[in-house]
Amino acid sequence: MPDTRESALRGDCAQCFGLCCVALPFARSGDFAVDKSAGDPCRNLQDDFRCGIHARLRPSGFQGCTVYDCFGAGQHVSQVTFGGVSWREAPGTARQMYEVFPVVRQLHELLRHLTEALERPAARRVHGELRAALARVGELTALPAADLEKLDVAPVRAEVNPLLLRTSELVRATAGGRPRGRRGADLIGKRLRGAKLRGTDLRGALLIAADLTGADLTLTDLIGADLRDADLSGAVLTDALFLTQPQLNSARGDAATVLPEGFERPAHWAS
Repeated sequence: MPDTRESALRGDCAQCFGLCCVALPFARSGDFAVDKSAGDPCRNLQDDFRCGIHARLRPSGFQGCTVYDCFGAGQHVSQVTFGGVSWREAPGTARQMYEVFPVVRQLHELLRHLTEALERPAARRVHGELRAALARVGELTALPAADLEKLDVAPVRAEVNPLLLRTSELVRATAGGRPRGRRGADLIGKRLRGAKLRGTDLRGALLIAADLTGADLTLTDLIGADLRDADLSGAVLTDALFLTQPQLNSARGDAATVLPEGFERPAHWAS
């Protein structure tokens, strides 16, 4: 079975070769102060692979960096796939390392969701299938770089997705009442202050800049939901399904926002 400890499925920059700062492109916008092409090191990346402005990313115009997490793919690719030899030490591996990184990130995201599904008692009837899927995805992360570079993750997602959907149905059914579906709904900028969304399927919903102040999001399915600039002040996210730290980092909230266990309150949220 793969390593599914929280530390293995969350980015550890100290064990990574700055892959997200090199492999990924970004365009000058409200999220990034400059343009950068894929494969070009960010101007803020230091020789030790640390970010030179990490403590002041947001005021420096790099808000996009603060909402990104590789789900542990960076350290896995750096220390496992490439055996701890960086792209600076072995420039010939750079291109392949940059190609492998986003593939492993997708696999690690699946590992994270499968791990959460297995922690849900209400989904125990599919735990056997979930464990089998977890093992298969874990085996893929252990492939050599040449195989990972060519791996198509889409069929893997197609295999895992029905299990996550079934998990969602079983868990949300415990919320009481009739389960509601708003999957993929366009809720951009909507006023949902105090909304009773307990047990709602918000998978893939567009909640950009939505007002969710004081909303009840207990046991909601938030996989793939876009929470950029959504106001979660005072909202209750107890036992929210498939929520990720990057989603919270992209939103707004305050000290009254109730987070699920294991999540960190973003530093930029109101006190």
